[in-house]
Amino acid sequence: MAKAKSPGKRPQAGSKPQAVAAGATVVVDPIEPKKPRTSPAQFFSQVRAEARKIVWPTRKETWITSVMVFIMVALAAAFFWIVDTLLSLVFQWVIGIGA
Repeated sequence: MAKAKSPGKRPQAGSKPQAVAAGATVVVDPIEPKKPRTSPAQFFSQVRAEARKIVWPTRKETWITSVMVFIMVALAAAFFWIVDTLLSLVFQWVIGIGA
């Protein structure tokens, strides 16, 4: 049975394990300072600022996109219906050979 791993230190993001030769100097990446925590008021202020940047589609753009989606769904349905019908005819023909 495998032994459970004990929790240990996780490698820092961006650090790569390197082979260390005998007598070689090990270079450690400097630790990045932690970002200061954002207060809830500042967070919601930033959310509102980002929300103002959203460009919503017009009613006409929404209508055109919806029509295009329905057309593509109809084409896909027709394609798969035709392929299904052809495959069923081929399958029935192959089964009919052995009868």
